[in-house]
Amino acid sequence: MAHEHSSIAGNLSLIRERIERAAARSGRAAGEITIVGVSKTFPAEHIQEAYAAGIRHFGENRVQEWESKQARVVQLDAVWHLVGHLQSNKAARAARLFHTVDSLDSLDLARRLDRGVAGASMQTPASRLRVLIEVRLDAAPSKSGASDAELPALVDGVLALPHLDLQGLMGVPPPFGDPERARPIFRRLRELRDAAAARTGSPLPVLSMGMSHDFEVAVEEGASEVRIGSALFGARRAETA
Repeated sequence: MAHEHSSIAGNLSLIRERIERAAARSGRAAGEITIVGVSKTFPAEHIQEAYAAGIRHFGENRVQEWESKQARVVQLDAVWHLVGHLQSNKAARAARLFHTVDSLDSLDLARRLDRGVAGASMQTPASRLRVLIEVRLDAAPSKSGASDAELPALVDGVLALPHLDLQGLMGVPPPFGDPERARPIFRRLRELRDAAAARTGSPLPVLSMGMSHDFEVAVEEGASEVRIGSALFGARRAETA
């Protein structure tokens, strides 16, 4: 059945109930977890509907797609996340368009973002750009992210950049049919974050992990942000999240 965006409020209510139960199972408070509504491929009207229902964080996959929607929703008091792979030649645009880039995966890209923030600040003073480092949790050739071995040097490099605010890690495990199979992968991401925080002395409080099919397991394993697309907005025409 085609998605009716009037059901977004109902979907959000169910998602919040599931987060509350998952948080309780792990001795956490549901208020510790931020829902990022992944609005890629959905029109501006769906974003407006989700905002009215209470969502304040939205994730987009592509710079161009967000540019096409921005004028219709920019007045909303929301946080705009770039959650998809960012091409280095679009870094300066992304630095101007998003409040946070959650898919940083190389030092070259970090430096380009840093220069982009600096350039934008020459016109309009801005705070540092929040970033998350994406760790590669899926071995498929098409997947992006820093490897475990690359992570320490990348963390150090990003922390040294004056216009970026490294807040934590993000990851996308393989699309297992059984969410339980993702549990050890989510746990590994949490352990990588904990190790990086202990080594550098930076808190790195954010763990962005878990999507529509596995967010409850992610919450149980320590996610502070979950990226929910289809469970909130309905089935996509092409991609899923």
